[in-house]
Amino acid sequence: MSKKILMVVTSNGQLGSTGGATGTWLEELAAAYYRFQDSGYTVDIASPSGGKAPIDPASLEQPWITEQGKRFLADEAAVSQLEHSRKIDSVDGARLDAIFLVGGAGTAWDFPGSESLRSLVETVDRKGSLVAGVCHGVLGLTTARRADGGLLVKGRKVTGVSNQEEKLVGYETVVPLLPETRMNELGALYSSAAQPFGAHVVRDGNLFTGQNPASAGLLAEAIIGALKS
Repeated sequence: MSKKILMVVTSNGQLGSTGGATGTWLEELAAAYYRFQDSGYTVDIASPSGGKAPIDPASLEQPWITEQGKRFLADEAAVSQLEHSRKIDSVDGARLDAIFLVGGAGTAWDFPGSESLRSLVETVDRKGSLVAGVCHGVLGLTTARRADGGLLVKGRKVTGVSNQEEKLVGYETVVPLLPETRMNELGALYSSAAQPFGAHVVRDGNLFTGQNPASAGLLAEAIIGALKS
């Protein structure tokens, strides 16, 4: 039977009070989506609100659009999944082999406060399946708790978009939560690549995290390796 992987994307398309648009960062979705799909896994897409999930418009433009991103946009089935995303609270976490929280600045607003996402992450974790997040998407891991009541990320090795990277793109005063800061506040063992925007993936048991868009494909490969073993 095919392994089942749920990719969770943001429902938020507003960049706070800036008047700008945000959403899922396409590369983080597409790079992982096709690695999973090309490996024969069943991939579904869900979001906090369900329905049409926004893509960050900047990720559709040069120099950020990638070949995997172009493949996704030309793939009617993939685009349909994004435009008709499942609502998180309709997903049975007990049937998932892995959950992958996709980044994009929009997640900083709706992932941390989503009780449905927290509950789903906890269900997947307590089943012993794989839990993953990339870039801002790791904020969706910060409220989840282990079966013993402790925070999922406390005392565990993690990454996510760095404070330095947030400053370089001008988001440090825009997003409501900075992943590096929040992880450190919660007692996680945060690390990042030596250079901003360098790929960096961390595994701690069944918890997998990636730092930024460049890390998404490598994060998916690490998950695939774990599922195969």
